[in-house]
Amino acid sequence: MKDYIATIVKNEKIAENIHAVTFDMGEEVAVRAGQFGNISVGGTHLLRRPIAICKVEGRLVTFCYQIKGEGTQKLKTMEAGTRLNVLMPLGNGFFVEENERKVALVGGGVGVFPLISVLREYGAQKEISAYIGYRNKGAVCGVEEFEKAKKFAGVTDDGSYGAKMNAVQAFEKDLKEGNRPDVVLACGPTPMLRALKTLVEKENLLCYVSLEERMGCGIGACLVCVCDTTNGAKARVCKDGPVFNANEVQL
Repeated sequence: MKDYIATIVKNEKIAENIHAVTFDMGEEVAVRAGQFGNISVGGTHLLRRPIAICKVEGRLVTFCYQIKGEGTQKLKTMEAGTRLNVLMPLGNGFFVEENERKVALVGGGVGVFPLISVLREYGAQKEISAYIGYRNKGAVCGVEEFEKAKKFAGVTDDGSYGAKMNAVQAFEKDLKEGNRPDVVLACGPTPMLRALKTLVEKENLLCYVSLEERMGCGIGACLVCVCDTTNGAKARVCKDGPVFNANEVQL
């Protein structure tokens, strides 16, 4: 973990309400798939914005973010050459074991972006199938990355792109056809993860989920992002996660 003073190389819209910002970190960085950064947008916004790392190319790191509040509204206006403080890499990320050859990625919403980092890290070594759900055709992004998987099923809630279903339904359809993975990696809205957890428990599949929570410090000190675990304890999403075994957290 390091607090970089990073320079924006480009900051562009890639889908409805979704932008991608690429920083030059000033040096090559090592990041595990599924980790995130805490970006300061400066001014009166004292809290940094936790955003998943989408891809790393040497000194260049790309974060994809949804425009939701004042902080991300401000971030989208920042042009190339702007310098910001970026604390990264944070969190424990995804890790695929050597014996886990077949990997299923299940994602929705802004949860698709951490899964791109998984595909980039493990795509050459593993047999990856990606089941990615979007709200509608206007929200579709990252297709050029997911098409590098052995199988890509892009679906939408309204059927305007791909089949009319959600990511969990697309994954379940493949399961019924006998395409069973060794491990499932997922990120997306809580209702999606909840439905996925029900499915993988029924199918007795190993599954890891990356949780999305509001965060303050991003390093485990402020306890803003605690979640409930199945053993009754609390866990910090920023430091103990954001990736957890699905059996270990309440959704």
